[in-house]
Amino acid sequence: MVSSKSKSIQIYFVGICGTGMASLAVLLKLRGYHVRGSDNNVFPPMSEFLADNNIKVHNLFSANNLEPKPDLVVIGNALSRGNPEVEAILEQKLPYISMAELLKEHFIRGKTSLVVTGTHGKTTTSSLLAWVFESAKKNPGFMIGGIAENFGASCRDGQGSCFITEGDEYDTAFFDKRSKFFHYLPEQLILNNLEFDHADIFNSLDEIKKAFRLMLRLIPSNGLIAANGDDPNVQSVLDSAYSPVVRFGMGKSCDVRAENIRTHDSGTKFDVIDNRQDEPSKKQEFELKLAGKYNVLNAMGVIILARHNGIEDKDIRAAFDSFKCVRRRQELRGEVNGVAVYDDFAHHPTAVRETVGAIRQKHPNRRLVAVFEPRSNTSVRKVNQVELINSFLDADEVILTTPYRVDKIPPEERLDVHNVMNSLNNENIKALVFPDVTGIINHLKDNCSSGDIVLIMSNGKFGNIHQRLLDAL
Repeated sequence: MVSSKSKSIQIYFVGICGTGMASLAVLLKLRGYHVRGSDNNVFPPMSEFLADNNIKVHNLFSANNLEPKPDLVVIGNALSRGNPEVEAILEQKLPYISMAELLKEHFIRGKTSLVVTGTHGKTTTSSLLAWVFESAKKNPGFMIGGIAENFGASCRDGQGSCFITEGDEYDTAFFDKRSKFFHYLPEQLILNNLEFDHADIFNSLDEIKKAFRLMLRLIPSNGLIAANGDDPNVQSVLDSAYSPVVRFGMGKSCDVRAENIRTHDSGTKFDVIDNRQDEPSKKQEFELKLAGKYNVLNAMGVIILARHNGIEDKDIRAAFDSFKCVRRRQELRGEVNGVAVYDDFAHHPTAVRETVGAIRQKHPNRRLVAVFEPRSNTSVRKVNQVELINSFLDADEVILTTPYRVDKIPPEERLDVHNVMNSLNNENIKALVFPDVTGIINHLKDNCSSGDIVLIMSNGKFGNIHQRLLDAL
């Protein structure tokens, strides 16, 4: 029920088009609050999601947007001092809060909190987890960093006893530099992988590990951690846990192990062996409509938490069978004249490698062209340049573009895309660099043939390249 009081409360979101911010804005709108916001980076799918829920968005930051004065301002973690709205909020002493803190107090507290963490795969894993719980009629609430196709949304204010959150290690706000997952009251956790990322806020892998160690201390002794037993970085932080740990992976020492992995055109089959169980229930087969070993690992974390919460394997299988994934994760945007165009959010070299490999497994006999925009705060830097080169080795052709906002990175720290190009050419992989999207589209239009796969990877809108390419083919 929506109280009459909530109907009169005005909540304003600064940076509303971030995936988490847009999700929370919609959750509050559905509870009956008056919600509006602003951003200077408005693009699908979150802009469409907000529009579908009739939330007004100002497409530029301005102090005038704050009129009439809201009762509460939610400030996104992409905002910093100097932003005209942030300055006006501080000068006018308007009440403000971070997205993560608001989510904790209004949606998570009082429920069993399931959190999905790790460097890669959080959005797919949390979407799959939410769908398994939904299919088992547990009616979970959730907030995910992307549009889950099964729900047509990135969030829901479920009436069940669980809330599922994608637990990001990125910082909370300019006034709260802790990782966001500290706010989510984690009780049950999936920790799938750990690598160096977010070079703008972490100086080293050790700093990232420290954040995860501190977060693990928050999980109560009656909670559960499902952790990747094959990842040495994950193993190095588990000594901070005070709750039971179930290790999953491919290795013989894992408590729950995947084997006999078979990839086919429509997905992946695999066997799950739970070494904690006796025969005949010890070994069970599952099938996922996704490609790639990393998606098997994502699924294993989900299986462990689902079983822990009383969901039977037959219900897990049924949910896997009907799972539709997430927009911008191996999403087939269209096929024109036999050329298929895929979209993926991959930006870290490991995610790029696994995505390229998954598409290669799915289409082993088709020419694969990988198009990459270095855009994230880590991918525009040289720190992972060698790993980025290696991530493309399964592609037949690689197209790169100028790193996003490269002028804001010191020259000695910038990713050298021409070095990446030359290194790939030396590996007999055709590689090219184009300064703009138009050049990429013209090249692909002139050089792609029926049967080719174009895989486009960016964590931004990339000049609407996907639709423009489909229109041009």
